Formats: sequence, structure tokens, C-alpha cells
Amino acid sequence: MLSLILHGRRSVELQKWRSLRVATVSIVQNAIALTNSFSSATAGDVSTTTFTVSYLVESLGLTTRLAESISRKVSFEDKANADSVLKLLRSHGFKDSQISTIVRYYPELLVTDAEKSLRPKLQILQSRGASSSEVTEIVTKVPAILGKKGEKSISLYYDFIKGIMQGGESSSKYLLCHSLAEGKRQNKMRNILVLKELGVPHKLLFSLLISSSQPVYGKGKFEGTLKKVVDMGFDPAKAKFVEALRVVYEMSDKTIEEKVNVYKRLGLSEVEIWAIFKKWPFFLKFSENKIVQTFETLKKCGLVKEEVLSVLKTRPQCIRASEKKILDSIQTFLDLGFSRDEFKLMVMRYPNCTAYSAEMMKKKFEVLVKKMNWPLEALVLLPAVLGYSLEKRIVPRCNVIKALMSKGLIGSENPPISSVLVCTDQIFLNRYVMKHNKLVPKLMAIFTRDHVS
Repeated sequence: MLSLILHGRRSVELQKWRSLRVATVSIVQNAIALTNSFSSATAGDVSTTTFTVSYLVESLGLTTRLAESISRKVSFEDKANADSVLKLLRSHGFKDSQISTIVRYYPELLVTDAEKSLRPKLQILQSRGASSSEVTEIVTKVPAILGKKGEKSISLYYDFIKGIMQGGESSSKYLLCHSLAEGKRQNKMRNILVLKELGVPHKLLFSLLISSSQPVYGKGKFEGTLKKVVDMGFDPAKAKFVEALRVVYEMSDKTIEEKVNVYKRLGLSEVEIWAIFKKWPFFLKFSENKIVQTFETLKKCGLVKEEVLSVLKTRPQCIRASEKKILDSIQTFLDLGFSRDEFKLMVMRYPNCTAYSAEMMKKKFEVLVKKMNWPLEALVLLPAVLGYSLEKRIVPRCNVIKALMSKGLIGSENPPISSVLVCTDQIFLNRYVMKHNKLVPKLMAIFTRDHVS
């Protein structure tokens, strides 16, 4: 695939992995086996989902949005089992921040039997000679280890993860000398060590370790794929490196060239296509029908060909949105009072505004326009504010501004929306909170509230 090389650039030396000699390597057995002891709520069981969300927010301090996301994976009606799991983890030295991380990436843990399943697994980890801090660190980094079954499997998994975390020649020799893996598993461990030598961070290595996807299997194909990705200039320390590895590994040279030709027919140059690929590797994963459909649907937003191409170059992720979602977003914005020309401008300035649900847009509109009285024109000029978190940014800051206005401390008119929302928390607090010495405690309390009064 000549275009991968012609439009790439070599930025990382391959000598490290070419000279790495790896013999047999230990591999954890089987892909992650999720416990079967949990029960998920049905789609229509609203009360169960609501209970789960409330529990996650109150017990672990998660945001409502994150709790809702987790509740779509596991739900429960009673807190007894989840309480037992949290109590057991805390008794083994896990901090609440670590537990929150574990639940975020392995929510099934909350519906695991604490005594029959979780406790024995923690005991197995401790039997490996691990200190309490080592156990908490490794489980927090790779929560899926608690989804493994059997002492042998858990032990192998733990030893390999610990070896990678420790690094150095001694740990590599340990992994080589204690190999129980063959075939694909052996290749997987060898390839992960190759990526480790290249500088891929532990977090990304572990995601590949527990993934059932293919990019670290095989030998020849892996090496060929790795060379292409490195030659294109992807930085091994960044997540996009692994994304590119997945995309290139899973697609043949012929398929990639066909996708490139589709984009070229729509008006993008080959240089532009690879520049977009560097920004978002999954750009080449979509079918020709999907690519063309999205292109035509964006035209229905009022954009001409050159404007659609500009949107794709600026925000290629918008290609994921379905035709229905984009068309629904048009109607949502029209219902909120925006004109078609205004919506077109918003899409040009912030293409991702087509990706949000009608419910979320209405909630943000309620706060920004109806509660705060910012004009529609402010959102047209700065549509990126619609991408800010309602809970973490919009509502807390609007609470403070309303409080200051009620006391006549910043005049009777709203400050510019950009002054309030387009800045870091620290800048906002310095600008609107810290200068009011006696009111700082009260304003900080308002800043942490969950709703606009």
C-alpha cells in the first residue's frame, strides 16, 4: 500500500522492536470471562435503572451521566450485594477513588458475590506475595483481572501485568522463563512486549491484553502493520497509535485503497485524507454507503460541497452520526427557535452539534437561554458551548453568575457567554468568585450545587 508510505513520515526508530528477541512468553488463559452471577435490568425496568444510578452517585460520588452509562451495563434493585462488594474492597485497602475507577471499567463487579467470588480472587492475588498496595494498584489499573476464573489463570494474569509494570530486563526474563502459552497466546504476549519496548503506555498495553480484538495476534501481519503505523509518524505514547494499529491490522491494503478512493471521489485529496486519518484513524473504517450517505445528509443541513469537506476535515467524527440523527438534530434546533441558516453556521463552526440528543440539547437550551437569558445569537457564534458538560461546567458556573447578579455585584446584564463558559475552572473562579472575599465560601457552595436555582 504505497500511499501509506508516501504520505507518512518516519518519526520513531524501529530498531528497538526489530532487535527485540523474544522466546516463549507467558499469556493469561482465555479472554476475559465475565461472571454469570449478575442480573441486568430489562430495558423497560426504569425503577431498577433509577435505583442503580442513585446508588452509584451517592455511594461512589460518580456523576449522574457516568452512573447512567454504567447502569446500561448492569442494574440492581437492592444495595445489599453492592454494599458487600464495596465493604470488602475497602477492607482490603482500596480507596474510594480506586473503587470508582474499577467500577467504571468493570461495573459487573457490583453484582458479583462478594464472599463466594470476589474474596477468593483477592486472596489468590495476596498469595502471590503481593502487598496490599500492589494488589490495589494492579486491580485499579486492570480491573478485568477480577473477571478471570481459577487460581492458575488469575495468577498468570497477575504475574504478567506485574512484570510489565515493573519493567526492566529481570521482569522480561521472568516472563520468558515462565511461559505456559502457545500459538496465538504466545504471539500476543510477544507482541505486547514489542509495543512496550516501543514506548506504548501501560494503560494502552493492558487494554490490548484484555481485548478480544486482533491487532496483537499473529507475527508477520503484526510486524507489517506495526511498520506501516510507525512509518506514518504515529506516536506510540498516544492512544491514536493503538487506534491506527487496530484499523490497519483489520483491513487489507486493497480495502484501504478503496476507502481512500471513495473520499477522493467526494473531493478530498490524498494528502487531506491521510491528514484526517492521522487525526482520527477510524475515518477509514466506514463503508462506502455510509461515507456517501453522511456526505449527502450534511448537504441537507444547508452546506455546499466545499463546506461539507471542510466539516469532515475539521471534525471527521461526525461521520459516525446516522442520517436519522442528523436530520433529527435539524428539527431539534428549528424547534428551539434557530433558523436553518443559523443551524448551518453552527454545524460549520462546531460539527459535533449534530451528535447530541434532542433531550440533552433542550436541557442545555433551558439553562443557557431561558434561565440565563443569553440570546440565540450567542450560541450561533459559539456553538462549542453546547458540547460542555451540563453538570460539570454549565450549571455550576451559571449558578454563580445568577447569585452575583441577584446581589448586584456584576450589573444587571449577563456577562458574555464566552467569559463564563470558555475558560478553565481556575480562571472562572478567579474572575467571578475569589475577588468577593466575604462571599467566597457561599459562592463556592453554590458552585458545587447540582442545579440552577
